[in-house]
Amino acid sequence: MRRVAAAVSVLALTIAGCADREGDSRSASAADSGFPLTVTTPDGGKLTLESKPERIVSLSPTATEMLYAVGAGDQVVAVDDQSNYPKDAPRTKLSGLTPSPDKISDYAPDLVVIDNDVDNLSATLDKIGTKTLILPAAKTLDDAYAQFELVGKVTGHPDEGKDLADRTKREIEKIVADAPKPADPLTYYHELDQTYYTVTSETFIGQVYALFGLRNIADGDDPSAHGGYPQLSAEKIIEADPDLIFLADTICCGQSPETVRKRPGWDTLTAVRNGHVIALDDDIASRWSPRIVDLVRTIADAVEKVEGAG
Repeated sequence: MRRVAAAVSVLALTIAGCADREGDSRSASAADSGFPLTVTTPDGGKLTLESKPERIVSLSPTATEMLYAVGAGDQVVAVDDQSNYPKDAPRTKLSGLTPSPDKISDYAPDLVVIDNDVDNLSATLDKIGTKTLILPAAKTLDDAYAQFELVGKVTGHPDEGKDLADRTKREIEKIVADAPKPADPLTYYHELDQTYYTVTSETFIGQVYALFGLRNIADGDDPSAHGGYPQLSAEKIIEADPDLIFLADTICCGQSPETVRKRPGWDTLTAVRNGHVIALDDDIASRWSPRIVDLVRTIADAVEKVEGAG
């Protein structure tokens, strides 16, 4: 009986020791991951997460790209119907434009990422204990870099988020530094759709073009008019005769250098005659994701082509 009692005592001590080590391990793991965590959101508010989110729902195509870029892809359980990159993201019928709290809750998320707080979605989700991170459209490249870092922090990948921001910034700065510097600023027209909606230099995309000293034909007297997204007329575009035309409506609207050439009077434009109509990927040209580097590189190549032809 004494031997049995001793064995039981040793076993109890062993189990207790293991439990203590496991508890210490969990505590160390929680400390290492940086949780609980409180961050300042882009709107100046505070978001507190008690633990690393393991079930993330993204209702923003740009946020989806960021989540995967910082290494949080395995934590994403659902993305909205417009999140088409990366291709292995768990795309669903969820909508970021008309979000349904009930359908979102079906995925039991511990974090929902959105770019617009439609119908006060964040407050609704908060009532059922679900945290929401709002990442509004970036107004500058620095805003985009800050969001990369923020997404890294809230998902438990702070180093990856900072590295992504630093690396993206360095790549863009190098591309711009290596690009030709035209003696006279080149003019451009950025097309959002075939009804001639465009952007001004006040927008995020407009500021990307400004890195190369390009002059926007849509600026007029007030680049901030119409929220930076005015609708031009064919006559105004023809009159401005831009050196470069960038088409951000190739996927949505089937536009191409060939369709542009067939528009009445457009075959006389400098950009068309010289083959300087550039087809963009609509998604890359409309998101403030890490793939903005691809857009910057495309613009640099276009400037180089014009300068080489000159």
